[in-house]
Amino acid sequence: MPGALIRAGSITAAALMASSCFSLQSSEGGGQTVTPASRPLRPADVALPPGYAIELFASGLTFPTSIAFDDAGNIYVTEAGYSYGEVFTTPRLLELRAGRAPRVVASGDNGPWTGVAFHGGAFYVAEGGTGRGGRIVRIGRDGSITSLVTGLPTLGDHHTNGPLIGPDGKLYFSTGTATNSAVVGEDNAQFGWLKRHPEFHDVPCQDVVLTGVNFKTPNPLTPDEDDSASTGAFSKFGDKTAAQQVITGKVPCSGAVMRVALDGGPIELVAWGFRNPFGLAFGPDRKLYVTDNGYDDRGSRPVFGAGDVLWQVQPGTWFGWPDFSEAHPIFEDPVWGDHYRVPGKDTPPRLLARHPSRPPPATAIFPVHASADGLDFSRSAAFGYPGQAFVALFGDEAPATGKTLEPVGFKVVRVDVTNGVIADFAVNRAKHKGPASKSGGSGLERPVAVRFDPSGRSLYVVDFGVLTHHERAEPVQGTGTVWRITRSEATP
Repeated sequence: MPGALIRAGSITAAALMASSCFSLQSSEGGGQTVTPASRPLRPADVALPPGYAIELFASGLTFPTSIAFDDAGNIYVTEAGYSYGEVFTTPRLLELRAGRAPRVVASGDNGPWTGVAFHGGAFYVAEGGTGRGGRIVRIGRDGSITSLVTGLPTLGDHHTNGPLIGPDGKLYFSTGTATNSAVVGEDNAQFGWLKRHPEFHDVPCQDVVLTGVNFKTPNPLTPDEDDSASTGAFSKFGDKTAAQQVITGKVPCSGAVMRVALDGGPIELVAWGFRNPFGLAFGPDRKLYVTDNGYDDRGSRPVFGAGDVLWQVQPGTWFGWPDFSEAHPIFEDPVWGDHYRVPGKDTPPRLLARHPSRPPPATAIFPVHASADGLDFSRSAAFGYPGQAFVALFGDEAPATGKTLEPVGFKVVRVDVTNGVIADFAVNRAKHKGPASKSGGSGLERPVAVRFDPSGRSLYVVDFGVLTHHERAEPVQGTGTVWRITRSEATP
């Protein structure tokens, strides 16, 4: 059954982490290292399956997030213009040119720009909108920017993702949730957005009925250290909720996949109940798949041991957030089950009095805190593994998102969507796991997106660059790269 082999390993790891041994040990996440002043680059430090080769295609980028190809095969990337750690730069669409400096096609002032697609002579960019809310914009070859979708609720922890042109000719995109698990709290002030947008909160896609659980925390919005506030689910910070209270749903909404016609118009809901549906891709079977970042151990309602997920998107379906996680047939506990209780803390309480439906099973389950982000499907026998999904694992952001005993992620994996089995594809050659900045090598840092070129013979890997974690996230500008992987000889 999908993901069974992966989940079995995750259960074993979770059992170890839940022990007193886990509670006593300090976190050793991939970003918990000395922030380097520069980033050395050496393709030979990246291990691949036999018969494949990797080369450095571009470097010196600042927070790159996505890649696209125009109808002539020219290559473009987005630079986000924002990174966790509250570092703001300029979001840009760049054309990468061999042997020359990138050409700026367009720039903005409402990042992060998290994804780009090319279709019909224009670029479509997902704008996260930390300042004014999310948008989908159309960018002409001349750099002109036109809003296609506005008012997306992405002022919080997670942003606007995608976009993707579907086989139906419509533009698909997704929105992440404002919070970790539907309750605004102190962690959102630490992320930076609560003080900018104190009225902001998660928006359900349909009406939901609450249990009325509220969470009392110190109030970071006042100078009084003794001040506190009680906050309920799907509500602004400081607003309490009551049992059987109905929160009205609307579209656009949080934690959802949506679509719109290429010339604009009404937004259609495809599916909801995701936490941070980051990567979108249609497989060769024309089915839509999405990566989803699992819950963190942080905030008013921390959740422990929730893996990242690859879902096959079934239109009209609710996928379980904020009361379910992986929804695997072997592991059917809801979030308020004992497995998700942070050691030494209370079990996360149930938030919804009634659930829209039973969440479907996951296609595959990634390790806890791996940060499964961009994905694409191989369609070429010339490259290999046709029909399998390739996924960029950005890597953990411990200790901000929860403790890890070793680095998790920081590589590219492939997934057989017929059985959920996950295998390493591109990973650093090092004695110790983690990004190059921690393991001492000169290979991958934080893969954030993967994309096959139009021929299907080359896989491009967008590497966000160095992002360490100390008192807060510390991204290093100018350390982003793009790698190109090709099949150098016949493989089995």
